[in-house]
Amino acid sequence: MAKIELKHISKKFKDETVIEDLNLTIKDGSFTVLVGPSGCGKSTTLRMVAGLEKQTGGEIWIDDECVNDTPPGLRDVAMVFQNYALYPTMSVRGNIEFGLKNRGIAKREREKLIADISEIVGLTPHLNKKPQNLSGGQRQRVALARAMVKQPKVFILDEPLSNLDAKLRNQMRTELIQLHKRLGTTFVYVTHDQVEAMSMGDEIVVMNKGVIQQADTPMKLYHDPANRFTAEFIGTPAMNMMNGQDLQGIEIRSAAAVGHVGFRPEQALIGAGAEIEGYEIEGEILTRESLGAENIYQIQSRTGVFFVKTFLAPLETAARVKVTIPYGQLYYFGLNGERLRGVEASSKRLAAAGGR
Repeated sequence: MAKIELKHISKKFKDETVIEDLNLTIKDGSFTVLVGPSGCGKSTTLRMVAGLEKQTGGEIWIDDECVNDTPPGLRDVAMVFQNYALYPTMSVRGNIEFGLKNRGIAKREREKLIADISEIVGLTPHLNKKPQNLSGGQRQRVALARAMVKQPKVFILDEPLSNLDAKLRNQMRTELIQLHKRLGTTFVYVTHDQVEAMSMGDEIVVMNKGVIQQADTPMKLYHDPANRFTAEFIGTPAMNMMNGQDLQGIEIRSAAAVGHVGFRPEQALIGAGAEIEGYEIEGEILTRESLGAENIYQIQSRTGVFFVKTFLAPLETAARVKVTIPYGQLYYFGLNGERLRGVEASSKRLAAAGGR
């Protein structure tokens, strides 16, 4: 196991700065996920940790050792890529064994390692097969096994599941979580899929344009986003966002100017009673999605289109509905996108009467 520290890391490709002054500590033994849109710098960060890219500035520390000038093969890091990069002419056994032979590991020890790792990832019945005779999930397991036999301090996984179909992706997510618990090794995982990030990571790093927006636990990111980017990136459907100037009938008391007000789709209530105090919006239901235990509505209102999610409730059939968002479930963001705290809201009618 190993802690990873990135200190004032920058990366330029010719005249383009991809990452500027990035600081991050990845805890020893954690499953840390780097997530963000395409081009945000997450894969570049991973490749710098592995030594496949040279940072323009800053220091990379692995297990309390600066590895700036350490070649990739000596960093004790194993990497699993999106494409499995298997040798097609070799059997599963040959693919797993190849790196061990290059390191001069004795045959008896090689056989024991291959047997142990194959059992862990469920490849024992397939050791004599060629990669072309395996399913996508089995090929990914071979890539994992090849990394695992090195017994590295750090596993780096760069979108390893993106080539798999949805059902197999879900299965492999579960298997990777279990594998991490079993090995106890530091995992650093890159994905652009925020559902994948939320379901796998115990620590998530949200990136955008080479800048860390927030690094936190999944639930902290979801319930306590630091800025508008994180609030809208994490969650399915995304957090609804309204322009603060467009809100009618609401009194907002804030020390700073409010640029936007947001709310999670599941916090909005359709047809709530008068006893629920909150911001009310009337709108027309554009679409309805019934997903079994939950229903998702797309609603057009005077403030724009927004989503509402309900659980274990009958599908709403009315064309127009009144939606209420309790004041305590509203999120406020400044003109620069940063989260505003300590903001209070009430209806203008109640504010004029001197109470909430």
